[in-house]
Amino acid sequence: MRHLMSPMDFTTEELDALFDLAADIEKHPDTYAHKCDGKKLATCFYEPSTRTRLSFESAMLGLGGSVLGFSDANSSSAAKGESVSDTIRTVSCFADICAMRHPKEGAPMVAATHSRIPVINAGDGGHQHPTQTLTDLLTIRSLKGRLNNFTIGLCGDLKFGRTVHSLIEALKRYDNVKFVFISPEELRVPDYITEMLSELDIPYEEHISLEDTIDHLDLLYMTRVQRERFFNEEDYIRLKDFYILDKKKMKLAKPDMLVLHPLPRVNEISVEVDEDPRAVYFKQVQYGVYVRMALILTLLELV
Repeated sequence: MRHLMSPMDFTTEELDALFDLAADIEKHPDTYAHKCDGKKLATCFYEPSTRTRLSFESAMLGLGGSVLGFSDANSSSAAKGESVSDTIRTVSCFADICAMRHPKEGAPMVAATHSRIPVINAGDGGHQHPTQTLTDLLTIRSLKGRLNNFTIGLCGDLKFGRTVHSLIEALKRYDNVKFVFISPEELRVPDYITEMLSELDIPYEEHISLEDTIDHLDLLYMTRVQRERFFNEEDYIRLKDFYILDKKKMKLAKPDMLVLHPLPRVNEISVEVDEDPRAVYFKQVQYGVYVRMALILTLLELV
């Protein structure tokens, strides 16, 4: 039995196979429409989510399976004080696979150690969000045709952004990927990440200005400033609109630069950018369904 806690749980060769499967699902959905007949996915979400939870549910339904679970800790026995380990032991009696989101870092790993079914980390605090990373990688590979030889800018909340941390972890294994970190000083990428990149001799730059760096990016990964990660409301208000990507800034970018965003969006990308063909964040959402379908099939050993 296998779990997914981090994008590093899969080798690059295994990721290639996963993305090939996702691409085949995209082209031939009918072939996979009954692969999970009789199987159940439990979505245990202790934290609010729209895209991730519905994407998992859509993926399982698209494979012919069914879904059960909860979308808020208050609607589960966690509100009564039940531990994660006891919850997953119980869920293991009801379902064949579980996707878990939790505000505490490491909670899905605790669940995995006590589970009799595969557990997928659907986001744990500011730590990891591996299925979003798989979505990002599939989007890049599908639209750029490669996962190497590019410069990627990551902009916004690089301190608390679990999607950013997971994506850096995953991309460090590919050749000739250069990172450009764009953030206010208060939200700069954690030292452990820059130290890791330095040790691996992977090039990176840190900047405050988006305008000064956007022109040499092949990919721009925008993120929101996450209100729920702040202890001080004043700091959030001061930083929430630090970056706003608009048409004016997009004119500075390469004609083939792609804009990604894990969503939800607040103010960091103006809606006027949505019509730009380089804005692919809603395509990203669709790729998320395909990659989660491929992941469910892989963990359930149905391929």
